[in-house]
Amino acid sequence: MKQITPKAVKEMIDAGQPLMILDIREDWELATANLPGAVHISMDMLPESLDQIPKDQDVVVVCHHGGRSTQVAFWLSTQGYTRVMNLVGGIDRWAVEVDQNLPRY
Repeated sequence: MKQITPKAVKEMIDAGQPLMILDIREDWELATANLPGAVHISMDMLPESLDQIPKDQDVVVVCHHGGRSTQVAFWLSTQGYTRVMNLVGGIDRWAVEVDQNLPRY
């Protein structure tokens, strides 16, 4: 499983590379801070939502600090996903390095 920094994801977005940002946080966390264009599927809904996650493009998994997303990215790799990446530091690091206007919690 690959690790990727917020700055590297931002560069991919800016370059127009096709990717899915998969936000696995809880609803209340999403209401506090979210990444535009991210697809929200909470951890508990993932097993029944695999059909919503493409296997033919990069998938960046996001949580608050990177712990839960590491677990999910690993789990997705066991489900046949080969292009899955964990966002190192999660949305909190994104708020520090990419978008300082994003609320931190």
